[in-house]
Amino acid sequence: MSNSLRKQLLAEGTGSMLLATTVIGSGIMAERLAAGNTAIALLANTMATVAVLATLIALLGPVSGAHFNPVVSFSLAMRKSLSWTGAMTYAVVQIIGCCAGALLAHAMFALQLLQASVHVRTGLSQWIAEIVATGGLLLVILGHRRQQDAAWMVAAWIGGAYWFTSSTSFANPAITIARSLTNTFSGIRLADVPSFIVAQLIGALIALWLAKCLFEEPRPSQ
Repeated sequence: MSNSLRKQLLAEGTGSMLLATTVIGSGIMAERLAAGNTAIALLANTMATVAVLATLIALLGPVSGAHFNPVVSFSLAMRKSLSWTGAMTYAVVQIIGCCAGALLAHAMFALQLLQASVHVRTGLSQWIAEIVATGGLLLVILGHRRQQDAAWMVAAWIGGAYWFTSSTSFANPAITIARSLTNTFSGIRLADVPSFIVAQLIGALIALWLAKCLFEEPRPSQ
């Protein structure tokens, strides 16, 4: 393994772990402090996620691209911007990193490390929400014009989608898997994970088609 690839995988694993820790940890803190007010808890969860996600993208983007999300890696592989081997390797590291992040959040709040969520998240409305959340995320990633805009645009989309989607915008298979390991504010029942991931993949395919229509310059006629 080259030194460059080692750095990229370390960046993806670290970023994924810290992102999952933020999502889950801020949910735990918000639930404890909100005194049963779900809106306040979600607002706190959103603000923490937006701030840390923007920071991680700006910090680690120059190292690995700051995907932190298998859907992003696979989409770039479909566009031939990343090899399929690279995308698969990224995805494995992202999933491991996110799951480690769940354990880290539990450790910081003195909770049982290994948990299974019982938070039911299922139904057509939530699957549609995940299609929209993931599709919009990919469209932002594929369509932004300047590299320095990626951090704020991606974070802004996720923050907004926390509130306008019924699923609260998971938009990431690695995060979805990790959130099945926490029976806290951010959790999702393991049985509901496959449907969420399928919806996320559908959203990604729609975004790839839209990005091709909207952002790719037509080839000159012969």
